[in-house]
Amino acid sequence: MLHDVIVIGAGFSGCTAARILAEKGKKVLLLEKRNHTGGNCFDFKNETGITIQKYGPHIFHTNNTEVWEFLNRFSLFNDYTHKVLSFQSGNFYTVPINKKTICDYFRLDINNVNITEVLKNEIEQSFFNDPPENFEDQVISQVGKNLYEAFFKNYTLKQWGKDPKNLSADIAKRVPVRDNIDDRYFSDIYQGIPAEGFTNLFIKMLDHPNIDILLNTDYFDLKLPYTPELTIYTGELDLFFDYKYGKLEYRSLDFKYETLNAEFFQPAAVVNYPGRESWTRITEYKQFLDEKSDKTTLCYEYPTNSGEPYYVIINEENLKKRNLYMQEVKKLEDQGNFIFAGRLAEYKYYNIDQAVESVILKLYQSIK
Repeated sequence: MLHDVIVIGAGFSGCTAARILAEKGKKVLLLEKRNHTGGNCFDFKNETGITIQKYGPHIFHTNNTEVWEFLNRFSLFNDYTHKVLSFQSGNFYTVPINKKTICDYFRLDINNVNITEVLKNEIEQSFFNDPPENFEDQVISQVGKNLYEAFFKNYTLKQWGKDPKNLSADIAKRVPVRDNIDDRYFSDIYQGIPAEGFTNLFIKMLDHPNIDILLNTDYFDLKLPYTPELTIYTGELDLFFDYKYGKLEYRSLDFKYETLNAEFFQPAAVVNYPGRESWTRITEYKQFLDEKSDKTTLCYEYPTNSGEPYYVIINEENLKKRNLYMQEVKKLEDQGNFIFAGRLAEYKYYNIDQAVESVILKLYQSIK
């Protein structure tokens, strides 16, 4: 069977593109090198009946009504509101940094403190480049050196494997700081997790007669006997061009799972560890979907440079290479038969909603 469109990669970007184009009457072939769809949002139930997100925790959040309504066509979302704690020096602290975090850390009376003045004094007593030149500068300019060293420095070293001085300030701009007691990790209007899991959402999204799926299939090993009218690529940017400008850096993760004979282990679904522990965070998955079990499964995360790419590493060297690759992308996209979409293909630190929104916009521009 001949297909009008080839979509490479079955994560959120690829599945969104496949569904939209299928509904427009296009015959779509979706290729995925793994043995499942859903990309890094793939989940499954383990032996205790707890839904495990195989590639680490993912929580959907957005202010984009169009994206929210699009995904709600394929799944209802629960009302889970993500709240994260940081375990530091034997205590749990609220993150992102807010009024309670600051008062708990500095042992201040939350009912009798001007938090704006506290932050101002912390920042004024700290040294940083202004305007910020890197991740460290950016965070210190927001919270001061004491809070930076307590909650960000070691965590960032572990997460990225690089000195925070060698990371872009833009990464830190994703980190909110609040002068109130709002302890939600995200402040978006729409938040939640698919009520029956992400995998079920993808199954329904791809349930269309115009979509064919090939798993365990690497696009670069596949010899198609025809040229589709459109190819949508969501894989690694540098891989597509055979690393002609050098390899881009991606950060990966190793996971260690542990099931305990206990109803709960920690006071939040996700707890960060900014200390000297080798892991960055522990996720207790049953809290996401409020699943009932007399056991609980934990996931320890260990960042690494090898393995499946999870995060793009934004620094000066990688941005220079990205710019060269994106010039090649532009040439292909201008011809009208290629679209590069998603975190890996655009080498951008997208959230789920941003990845979906990017695909919607790109398809609108290409088929208008």
